Amino acid sequence: MEKKLDIREVNQLSPLTLAFLGDAVYEQLVREYLVVEANMSVGKLHDMKIKLVCSSFQSNAIGIIKNDLTEDEYTIYKRGRNASGNNIPKSAKACDYRRATGLECLFGYLYLLDKNKRIYELFDSIWETKVIKES
Repeated sequence: MEKKLDIREVNQLSPLTLAFLGDAVYEQLVREYLVVEANMSVGKLHDMKIKLVCSSFQSNAIGIIKNDLTEDEYTIYKRGRNASGNNIPKSAKACDYRRATGLECLFGYLYLLDKNKRIYELFDSIWETKVIKES
């Protein structure tokens, strides 16, 4: 997509719309990092990916980066976390699912503002933690 949105346009999007996009951005990063780091069968890559994109892991991930967020980024995270209209899967805890939605909202927001460097900074912090190495 050539045209990125300006901050005013991005702020007018619903947090669940931002999370819709951010979910894909986050999953793309997980897949990219797994492929670069691990030479293994597609089945094993898929199993690892599933563990890293679930709401409980994403809930932990926001805990890792929360203190590094700018005020604006934290505000966007809270918009996503507090969004209503989520259909929480039976397999997920409501608090984890909401925190994960906030993380996805943040990644969608940053992507639409073409802040790819910042996306990678935040994701690198998540990736380098002990939590991800044990998954």
